[in-house]
Amino acid sequence: MKKYIKPTLFGLLALFLLAQFIRPEKNLSNDRTNDISLKYPVPEPVQAILKVACDDCHSNYTVYPWYAEVQPVAAWLANHVEDGKKHLNFSNFTSRRVAVQNHKFEEIIEMVKEGEMPLASYTWVHRDAILTEAQKQTLINWAQANMDSLKTQYPADSLVMQRR
Repeated sequence: MKKYIKPTLFGLLALFLLAQFIRPEKNLSNDRTNDISLKYPVPEPVQAILKVACDDCHSNYTVYPWYAEVQPVAAWLANHVEDGKKHLNFSNFTSRRVAVQNHKFEEIIEMVKEGEMPLASYTWVHRDAILTEAQKQTLINWAQANMDSLKTQYPADSLVMQRR
């Protein structure tokens, strides 16, 4: 059994080293053409919370930690960011239909209230992304205020997601 351990370890090391040459695309475009702040007020306290707890996965610009250069972590982070942006991207928020925007505000409220965002896996490393109750309430109030504003600007049926 011992005679297989050394070749197996060398093989795993070789795979690890080869994997370092695979580089997923990084989320660094910082394209803010349709940024949420262009249509909705984002007060400084909300901006600060979004920057620390949300933007790395929910915008077009991620601040990468040093370990994002090491595979397989780099691939995991790239996938994580891509998935986060698919669900909510503050950088292209205003390019979506108003019903989608309204629904995203509703989802922000739900996810923050239920403690589902920010993800626990994110806050393990980014301890400053752990939201206090006051920060959670700030985000909830902001999202609700934007939903209320939409209700005054648009007919109710235009704010409802249509089933396909």
